[in-house]
Amino acid sequence: MASLPPFVARWLETVPVARLDEVAPDPATAAIFSTDIINAFLREGALASERIDSITDPVLDLVRRAWDDGIRDFVFLQDTHPPDSPEFEAYPAHAIAGTSESEMIPELAELPFANQFTVIEKNSLHPAIDTGFDAWLDAHPDLRTAIVIGDCTDLCVTTLALHLRLRANARGVQGFQVVVPIDCVDTFDIPDDPNLPPGAAHPAEFFHAVWLYHLASNNIRIVRALS
Repeated sequence: MASLPPFVARWLETVPVARLDEVAPDPATAAIFSTDIINAFLREGALASERIDSITDPVLDLVRRAWDDGIRDFVFLQDTHPPDSPEFEAYPAHAIAGTSESEMIPELAELPFANQFTVIEKNSLHPAIDTGFDAWLDAHPDLRTAIVIGDCTDLCVTTLALHLRLRANARGVQGFQVVVPIDCVDTFDIPDDPNLPPGAAHPAEFFHAVWLYHLASNNIRIVRALS
């Protein structure tokens, strides 16, 4: 396993658990934003990862408690690619439109309030390029707490969290926070090996921790979990 830079390891030890009702004291101005909690990354296909699948239980618990606390805005951004997506030059083909890979995992889809979810399809790592995401945000100007969950920490989670943060910065939105609970995000693991071609290794613990640190350095609130 690739070792973490000492300053990242020290920071990670200090990350606290936070209370959901403290992070989102007004449920009417809070939302859960999920990226890519779909079969393609958790259950089936070339990019499915048991490590990412391990966030299923914490995610379900948080989504249920958020609903019980009165949060009613849940936005699920989901890879849905055409068969000839240029993204497949970087990653194996995945989440092709019309296949089960592109679908939300059943545990979420079968929640009794799942009909209240907003699902936004995307054809890249970015949540808002050629999608309806910014239009959704424009329609919710009172949003002040954005809780980000999903995968992968260093890819779609980062682009989602930074888009929310930087958009609010650019527009001068006061009192806006982006919160990432560590137990509800993760990334895939390709351990370092001298037999791998250059650039192929992707040690999960390293990328997960370093990108969380990067998000924190950009005024995104990182918490160990939301109790």
